[in-house]
Amino acid sequence: MTLPLYPGLTLAAGKIDVATIGEPPTLDPMVSTADVVGMTTQHIFETLFTYDGEWNVVPLLADAMPEISEEGRVYDITLRKDVRFHDGSTMDAGDVLACIERWMSIASRGKQAAPYVEKVEVTGDNAIRITLSKPYAPLLSLLAFNNSAAVIMPKENLAEPLVAFTGTGPYMLKEHKPDQYIQLVRFDDYAARTESANGFGGKRETILDEIRFVPVADANTRLEGILSGQFDFADSLPAESYGRLESADKALPVVLEPFGAPVFVMNTKQGMMTSKAVRHVIQTALNPEDMLLAAFGNEKFFRVSGSLYPQGYIWHTDEGIQRYGSGDPVKAGEMLKEAGYDGKPLRILTSRQYEFHYKMAQVAAEYLKMAGFTVDLGIYDWATLTQRRADPALWDIFITHGPFPAEPALNGWMSDDFPGWWNSAEKHAVTGPFLAEADPQKRKALFAEVQKAFYEEAPVFKVGDFNALTAEAKTLEGFKPSPWPYFWNVSTENGK
Repeated sequence: MTLPLYPGLTLAAGKIDVATIGEPPTLDPMVSTADVVGMTTQHIFETLFTYDGEWNVVPLLADAMPEISEEGRVYDITLRKDVRFHDGSTMDAGDVLACIERWMSIASRGKQAAPYVEKVEVTGDNAIRITLSKPYAPLLSLLAFNNSAAVIMPKENLAEPLVAFTGTGPYMLKEHKPDQYIQLVRFDDYAARTESANGFGGKRETILDEIRFVPVADANTRLEGILSGQFDFADSLPAESYGRLESADKALPVVLEPFGAPVFVMNTKQGMMTSKAVRHVIQTALNPEDMLLAAFGNEKFFRVSGSLYPQGYIWHTDEGIQRYGSGDPVKAGEMLKEAGYDGKPLRILTSRQYEFHYKMAQVAAEYLKMAGFTVDLGIYDWATLTQRRADPALWDIFITHGPFPAEPALNGWMSDDFPGWWNSAEKHAVTGPFLAEADPQKRKALFAEVQKAFYEEAPVFKVGDFNALTAEAKTLEGFKPSPWPYFWNVSTENGK
């Protein structure tokens, strides 16, 4: 679709082409947890808060960090003044109120916060108040996250589905040709913060005139494109391409270490995976080392580990990981018979747009067959997979991955509404105290109990830790690696 040119639009020559893993399923960042959505739309839309380089929450559209009442229930948030949307209108508290209400209604992250929110109200032209029914430690982290994000847009544009993609971000949407490109152009009236750039926080400079996100489903095509100079950045590349990138004339490898964890999410809402006994079979059958070797090959890019957070994170613990990594399909087969498996196909969703997902799926399928499962491996483009996983009738396991977020509540499985729908009394018995506690050291001990329940309940199989490989053109300047690559504060020498 071609969109109208907004006030403040200037076209110029400098642009970059960014190869992504495929067409995003939506450009509405509230309704999707797909990384390709967050990566793209964070240039268009902004949140009240964001993260600095150390993953601390810092203000973005908020003027400063909120004033929080002594008992931790009332958050008074002052908004920045004279922040303009791409259509020329000015953001006010009414827009923020409407967007937060929409976020709590339709976004999986917002639905996590909603049960704790007593009310959201406007307290001035540039001020809102969030009142909680009880303390909820992850609130600011959820408001800062760019995934299922609490983005701010004009209240007049709120619709289901969203049809006007108008934000406050440094770049605005000019044209979207599905499966061809998403064209963003500089917003000349962007209201940048004055602090020094720091991670996602601080000043966002619109140095580039244009950014085009180009969906390239095949990883090898993304690789050849960055090597030839066709692309200025290529996301999610195969680990085995590291050597070629190291010796390339036009590109540089970018390794983010550690990046995160690949996971097999089980459907606890409908079908065979509603049985904890069957989920324990999966846990016992799969061999994480074999899957990681198949996926990444080079040990530079993975680590066999069951802990939900690596060493070096405050949340690292070994609690519960005795259930991790046995890789014993014979024992799993005995457990499967005891669980009363009836031979129905175990439906696994995966995608080749993330090639390492597909390779892990192939290895997992063989182990699960040895355990006695009939396996139906469904291979889809990523947009279709994210649509199918929303319907619990269509799958039993899907494969995904994510980074290690600074706040554990940001892990998808912590939300009762994230596909997989882990929602049990056992879960809430451990997550409730963790989410209500503000003291970091007490939260650390409480998270160990969360991890223990994670392994006992087995809603997700964590495969291990991995490092992500992307690549940038040698002509790109100022790029900072991130789980969700961003291109403000970035320039290019090539002058396309």
